[in-house]
Amino acid sequence: MEKLKRYIETEILPRYSHFDRAHSIDHARTVIEESLSLAAFYDVDIRIVYTTAAYHDLGLCAGRERHHIVSGEIVRADTRLREWFTEEEIDTIACAAEDHRASSKHEPRSIYGRIVAEADRVIDPATTLRRTIQYGLANYPQLNKEEQYNRFCAHLQEKYAEGGYLRLWIPQSKNSQRLAELRRVISDRELLRKTFNELFSAELNL
Repeated sequence: MEKLKRYIETEILPRYSHFDRAHSIDHARTVIEESLSLAAFYDVDIRIVYTTAAYHDLGLCAGRERHHIVSGEIVRADTRLREWFTEEEIDTIACAAEDHRASSKHEPRSIYGRIVAEADRVIDPATTLRRTIQYGLANYPQLNKEEQYNRFCAHLQEKYAEGGYLRLWIPQSKNSQRLAELRRVISDRELLRKTFNELFSAELNL
């Protein structure tokens, strides 16, 4: 496990430095930490949990739309992983990486996919709102502040509001409680606008 961790720390996680701030190394480490925390509730292989979490967003190198699929392809193509995993285990990691995307229309195929998908959803209201702004600034730089706010609200409604596409998979996660808190902010338009203005200004001043 130590050699595997050293490889991932030195060769895999640094790749996140090329992505937008919403998908930075800090995000990858957060997903790893949360995945390992959730894994404690299940009889699972910690190596597989750790590796899936580390690789889950690497496919962003090919763009957002297919990034979950490309992440799986990267796992399968990484010959170094065969030093620590069987072909069956590599397939499990790849499938779990493919299944992590929040907008996916199907349930993750394994407990590993459910763990990492849940961890990737870490719903801390302030962090979620900040990452939504960061993503907008990185991917839609042509939008002015008002347009960024409209995109921000539309995304929150589509994903996190009642009836949104977000699905939670692990009952032991704190995400259900956090989601309720986030929904309270989303439903309070005055508070949402105030929070957006503060976070937006902070991002521009970094």
